[in-house]
Amino acid sequence: MKTRRSRGALDTRTALNLLCLPMDTPPTTPPIPLSSPIGLVAGNGRFPLEFAENARAHGLAVVTIAIKGEADPRIEELSKECTWVRIGQLGKLLKTLRRSKVRQAALAGGVTRVNFVDGFHMDWHAVRMLARMRSFNDDSMLRNIIREIEAIGVSVIAASTLLEKSVPKAGLFTKRKLSQAEIDDARIGWTAARALGDLDIGQAVIVRNKTVIAVEAVEGTEEVIKRAGLVRGQGGVLIKLAKTIQDLRIDLPAVGLKTIDQMQGSRLSAIVLEAEKSIMLDPQDMVRAADAAGIAILAASSIEDLKS
Repeated sequence: MKTRRSRGALDTRTALNLLCLPMDTPPTTPPIPLSSPIGLVAGNGRFPLEFAENARAHGLAVVTIAIKGEADPRIEELSKECTWVRIGQLGKLLKTLRRSKVRQAALAGGVTRVNFVDGFHMDWHAVRMLARMRSFNDDSMLRNIIREIEAIGVSVIAASTLLEKSVPKAGLFTKRKLSQAEIDDARIGWTAARALGDLDIGQAVIVRNKTVIAVEAVEGTEEVIKRAGLVRGQGGVLIKLAKTIQDLRIDLPAVGLKTIDQMQGSRLSAIVLEAEKSIMLDPQDMVRAADAAGIAILAASSIEDLKS
């Protein structure tokens, strides 16, 4: 007996193909040559673990500099060498990369921005870097850290280099497509999120019934989703966009299984990401969980893509 699908809906296999995700295939060849050992500066979340897992799958030894209070301790199991540093111990980070003869490194995972205020233990390398900075926003901080790393002869690559399958192309990834009301909310959220990024405030906005109900600032997306749950009502669209001046090697908007769980708790119904400028962690499992929860996931290249 055949079951009917609504017009525009995609089954899981089709959705995963849009992500270039065959069900069971070996790792794809990275788009650029990579050298071993490869360096990893690991912040919070699942992203650093996926990077290390994929590096090992490609036969690369991983030298990790893990940020205390942020990185998952499991990163040690995936690393040939793991050195823990506090935020601001730039000299120790550089010394580890140099000592381990790393030629390429990636930054993966977030750092709680509150920690930049309350937990910043600066060594003289960090003090010298800060003294040269004109701005202290997120992008400026990360760009200057990259500059310091590259000054010792280490090339900083995009962490997504080893996670091509997790970078969504434009399209729908779930069985359920966005309703017209959700598309209307997504268009409002896209405009708001773009303005938010221009001001380097955050990457995420949540819209329900054509009203912005939560905006990301220093607290991060997880807290934004929780706050949206405090607003009465059902449904709502999470929009996450890269900033206009985003260095695509770092801090790409990311979502994963945890995002789906949190959205269920806050009664949200859809996610809109920026195609090829975001990360879907554990994408196969995430799509399955979203389908089970009735949450739609769409990647768009521009606001013009948001239409019924």
